[in-house]
Amino acid sequence: MLLGTDIGGTFTDFVLVADTGSEAGRITLHKRLTSPDDPARSLAEGVRELGLPDSALVVHGSTIATNALLERRGARTALITTAGFADVIEIGRQNRPDLYALVPHKPPPLVPREWRFELNERITAQGEVLIPLDPDEVAALLPKLHAAQIESVAVCFLFSFLHPEHEQRVKQMLDVRGWKLEGADPISNLQLPTSISISSEILPEYREYERVSTTVINAYVTPLMDRYLARLESELSPRPLRIMQSNGGCITSATARAQAARTALSGPAGGVVGAFNLTLGAGGEAHPHIITFDMGGTSTDVCLCPGHIPFTSEGEIGGLPLRLPIIDIHTVGAGGGSLARVDAGGAFIVGPESAGADPGPACYGRGGRVPTVTDANVILNRLHPAHFLGGRMTLDADAAEAALSELGRSLPSAIRHLPTLAWGVIQIANAEMERAIRKISVERGYDPRDFTLVAFGGAGPLHACELAERLGLPRVFVPRAPGVLSALGMLLADLVKDYSQTVLRRMDTLTDSEALTMFAPIEARAHMEMRTDGITAPRLERSADLRYVGQSFEINAPLPEPFTLTALADDFHARHTQRYGHAHPEAPVELVNIRLRAIGPTPRPVFEEVPEGGPDPSAAHAGESQVWFEGPDGLRPHPTRLYQREHLRAGNRIGGPAVIFQLDATTVVPPAWAGSVDRHGHLWLSGPQAAQVLQS
Repeated sequence: MLLGTDIGGTFTDFVLVADTGSEAGRITLHKRLTSPDDPARSLAEGVRELGLPDSALVVHGSTIATNALLERRGARTALITTAGFADVIEIGRQNRPDLYALVPHKPPPLVPREWRFELNERITAQGEVLIPLDPDEVAALLPKLHAAQIESVAVCFLFSFLHPEHEQRVKQMLDVRGWKLEGADPISNLQLPTSISISSEILPEYREYERVSTTVINAYVTPLMDRYLARLESELSPRPLRIMQSNGGCITSATARAQAARTALSGPAGGVVGAFNLTLGAGGEAHPHIITFDMGGTSTDVCLCPGHIPFTSEGEIGGLPLRLPIIDIHTVGAGGGSLARVDAGGAFIVGPESAGADPGPACYGRGGRVPTVTDANVILNRLHPAHFLGGRMTLDADAAEAALSELGRSLPSAIRHLPTLAWGVIQIANAEMERAIRKISVERGYDPRDFTLVAFGGAGPLHACELAERLGLPRVFVPRAPGVLSALGMLLADLVKDYSQTVLRRMDTLTDSEALTMFAPIEARAHMEMRTDGITAPRLERSADLRYVGQSFEINAPLPEPFTLTALADDFHARHTQRYGHAHPEAPVELVNIRLRAIGPTPRPVFEEVPEGGPDPSAAHAGESQVWFEGPDGLRPHPTRLYQREHLRAGNRIGGPAVIFQLDATTVVPPAWAGSVDRHGHLWLSGPQAAQVLQS
C-alpha cells in the first residue's frame, strides 16, 4: 500500500493506492477536517480510520515550516557570522515591494540583535584565509548560548562557499555529539543547541543576504520539524515515512528533520507534480503545456509548465528570501474559505483572510458568521448541501444565506439580491485568480491560449471553466481525484536532492572539460548521500545559472547533450530573448552557479482504469437543479443536470450546464461547455472559445 497525505488549512487529504495483488491500482480517498491546534492528530486519526497496514509507505506534505515562518513561532535561534556582518539579516536589500507605501513595513528578522554573534575570522573573495578562526572565541560563545536558552544556531561566514572549513569547525564545537566523540565534557554541563545549520551545507552560493536568510530560516524551523517528524515516526511505526519537498521530490524523514527549510512549500509542489504527470499519462502528450490551478480552502496556487515543471531558486516566504530550489509556484489569497466583506474605504473585497477549518465557512455550521466563497457557491446552487464530501457532511444553506444577507446590508441596494451578491463574490475571487495566471503567463511572454488549465484542489473544478473562458484557454482537465491531487502527486514524486556551488567565471576563460570538472565535487557528494538513502545509481541532471557580465540576475539553463560551452551560451541567449524580449549574443556570458539534481526514481503506482460506457452518461445522472449562471441575458437560474462522478464511465460525454459531485470536489460545467471522460476517469472539458482558439 502507498499513502499520500497532505495537511491543508481546512482539510487533511489522504490517497491510498493498492500496489499489489488483485486490487493493484485501486484508489481509496479520505478527507477529514484539519486539527488547527495539532495537525499531526488529523494525520494519525486518518491513518487509523483507513486501517493502514504496517507495510505501507507514507509520503507526507507538511506545512509545519511554512506556518512557523508566517506566524513567527520557530525555535529560539542565534546567528554566528563574520565580525562586522551581524546586521546583514536586518539590512537586507533596498527593495520596495509596496511602491507607494509612505511608511514601508519590513518583517522583523528571525534573529534579534542580542542573539547575533560575531567572530574575528575572514575569508577573502578568492577563498583564501585572511584571518584564521580562533577556537577560543567559539568556546566563549557557549555560556552565552546557554544563558539565552538558544535551541538552534545558524552559522554563516563571509565567502564560506569558497572555504567552508571555518563553518565546519564551529559546527563541531557547538555539537554535543562532537564533544563526546573527542572524549571531552561539553564545558560544565552547558546546554548546547540541538540544531546547527551552516551555510556551506545549506546554500553554498554567493549573495550574502540571501545565504544568511536561507540558513537562518533552516535553523529557525528545523527543531520544530524534528519534533513533529519524531512524533509522526512514532505514530506511524513501523511504516516508512517520506517527506515531500518544495522542489517536487521526496526526501527521507531523517533528511527533512535536518534540513526542514526544503519542505516549506511541499503541499503545492505535490499538486504540480501530480497535475503534470497525470496530464501526460492521460494523453496530454499532444498538448503538454499546462497551467496548474490549485484552489483550496485558504489560497490558490498556479504554475505554468511549458512542457516541463519549472523551478526557481528565488522563493520567498513571509517576506524572507529562501534561495533553495522550489517549483515556480505563484500563490494568491483566494480560496473557498476566503472572507467576503466591505473594507474601511467601502470597497467590496474577497480574501486574503480565510475562515480556515475552525470555524470555517458559515455553511459548515460551526459558528462562522462572515460569508465566504464557499457560501456564495451554496447560494448559487453550485454546491449542494446533501452532496458535499460525498454526503458525509451536510451544508447549512440557511447559515450561508444569513451571512450573505448581513453583508448585503452594508452594500448598495442594487446588489443586495442574494444570487447577485453571491455572483459578485465569485467574480471578485475569479478576478484575483485570473491576475495570478496572467502574471505567470502573459507577463513572462507566454500566451495562455496555448495551454490546458488543470483544475484541482477542493474548489478548483468549481471555478475552472469560467476562469478558462476569461483567459481564452481552450481546454480544462479535471483529474479523477481533483480534491486530493496534492496528496496523490506525492506518490508520483521521485527521491530528489539538489546541490549547487558558486563559480563566478566568464565562459570565455573556460574550456569544455574545465566546466564539466567543476561538477565533480558536488557529484561525489550526491552519490554519497543518495547511497545513504538506498539509491545506488541516481540520475544526475546538470544545469548552470548564466548572465551577461555586469547583470545582477541569472537565468538557469540545463547542460546540453553533447556538452559544449557554445551550445550552453546559445541556449542562454534564447532563454533571455523569451523572458526579456532581447538578447546580446556578442556580449560575454558569465557562469555564476552550477547546479546538480540527483534523482532516485521510485516505483510509480499504476491506477486502475474505469469501465467503458459509451457516450450516454445517464447511469451517473443524479437529478436536476436550478443553478445560477451569467449569459447574454444576464444572471439567471438554468436547469442543470447533476451527476455522481463515481458512476461516470469512459467515453461518457457531458454537456453543460452540469454539476458533477464526488467525495473530494465538485465540478461545474457552464452552459455551452462540454466534455468527455477518458479511460482513466479524467474529465476533458472544452468551452465555446475552444474551436476559434485552436484554429488561430
